[in-house]
Amino acid sequence: MIHLDTNFLIDALVVGSVQETQLVGWLSAGQPFQISAMAWGEFLCGPLSASAEVLARQLLPTANALERDDAEKAAFLFNATGRRSKSYQDCCIAAVAIRCQAELATSNRVDFLPMVPHGLTLA
Repeated sequence: MIHLDTNFLIDALVVGSVQETQLVGWLSAGQPFQISAMAWGEFLCGPLSASAEVLARQLLPTANALERDDAEKAAFLFNATGRRSKSYQDCCIAAVAIRCQAELATSNRVDFLPMVPHGLTLA
């Protein structure tokens, strides 16, 4: 299982991008995908084209909600990784991926690397 981060999804919808190539490879291998509701909401903030939204909805028909335990894990991650400004949303995305035992595909690996020792697996 792979969870998509907002930026990975945006980049994967760009024809010819490295992320598109990765996504197509995973799709060809039958890899299942999900996304957290936090990442989905960020994605819909755009800007995005109507065709990009249609493709994303086909790829990701549902989103995993942030549950209470996820919020607690996100707070732990935020505090454990240095209370970095503007990182709480990333912590929420990571917490959902951890709960779902999914690898996280992101174009901003450096933002998520501090969470790896706390249970996050990067794709």
